Amino acid sequence: MANFRTFLLALVFFSFISLFLPCCSAYNVVNYGARGDGRTDSTTAFLRAWSSACSSTSPANVYVPRGTFLIRTVTFTGPCRSRIEFRVDGTLVAPADYNAIGHSGFWILFYKVSRLSVYGGTINAQGSAFWSCRKAGRSCPQGAKSISFFWCDDVLVSGLTSVNSQTKHVGIDYSSRIRVENLKIRAPSRSPNTDGIHIENSRGVTITGSTIKTGDDCISIGPGSMNLWIQEIGCGPGHGISIGSLGSSNNEAGVVNITVTNSVFTKTQNGVRVKSWARPSGTYAKNLMFRNLIMRNVGYPIIIDQNYCPDNSCPHQNSGVKVSQVTYKNVKGTSSTQVALKFDCSYTNPCTGIKLQDIKLTHNDRLRRPAISYCRNARGRHSGTVIPKGCF
Repeated sequence: MANFRTFLLALVFFSFISLFLPCCSAYNVVNYGARGDGRTDSTTAFLRAWSSACSSTSPANVYVPRGTFLIRTVTFTGPCRSRIEFRVDGTLVAPADYNAIGHSGFWILFYKVSRLSVYGGTINAQGSAFWSCRKAGRSCPQGAKSISFFWCDDVLVSGLTSVNSQTKHVGIDYSSRIRVENLKIRAPSRSPNTDGIHIENSRGVTITGSTIKTGDDCISIGPGSMNLWIQEIGCGPGHGISIGSLGSSNNEAGVVNITVTNSVFTKTQNGVRVKSWARPSGTYAKNLMFRNLIMRNVGYPIIIDQNYCPDNSCPHQNSGVKVSQVTYKNVKGTSSTQVALKFDCSYTNPCTGIKLQDIKLTHNDRLRRPAISYCRNARGRHSGTVIPKGCF
């Protein structure tokens, strides 16, 4: 019995001591030549710190201390030998000249990295000059996503702030088991194509507890996305949370098992949207759940648009995208347009299996023009109270 007590005391002691020991080998970018003055190009220093951490046989920490660190286009490449924590206490800033990162498509890219955690900090792509170039119709580069994860697995992104991306703020492509939490994303409402988070060809992505204010979709979900869970999002301004656009080619992968829940949309162009091009396609979107959502002065709170045409260069055909098994449950609030429920589906591939349950959406000008539903080529059913009526 005495030996057992001694064992327990030793276990408690070493557990207590471990709280004060470093969790892993630390690689401070300053020790590799980075300077947090906002002017010195620290790209090479970041790459050297990453290379050392990636080669470590024990868990490693790449640390960015307080300060403002200027970096150009950078790719952190794996696979690495052990788990890596990338912790930012300072700010990463892109060069003021948008051409420095605008031709690459990416600013900060993690490529083929598994077992990665990215914590905290601010990334600022200084995108305003690039947006001005786009709006003026001049010859501009393609623009860069601020932070991207390509072919990555088992990734946590937590507490990151992204400001003024040239194009999309966060990109997730060909990746799995990704958790994104407590992000703050900001760009002006008129900044073009500045989606908050874009997911494509990825599965097992969870996005929670984030605030997204931008000039395009708060979250956009592209072809090949499966098993996504999105909750507790504050969206607005922006274009809402969108699946699509789908059907740009005939052989796209489908979208399946998407849940958006417990989120608030404020003064967005749309709430929850499914959009596809009006052209032949073999793809699909199915098993979509939108529930426990609040709409505050939203243009189209609930919308399926299979005649998507953002720039008036429309295909003028019928969408081949099959949209089915879409549930809207407990969606409430106000619409800034009279059409609060809009299902504009394909003549050759009608939307099927739409379920409406406990919907209450009113028009801001409801005393003179109550909210209405618009339904074309849509089939489904309703239960509970559904306002506005008229679809099923």
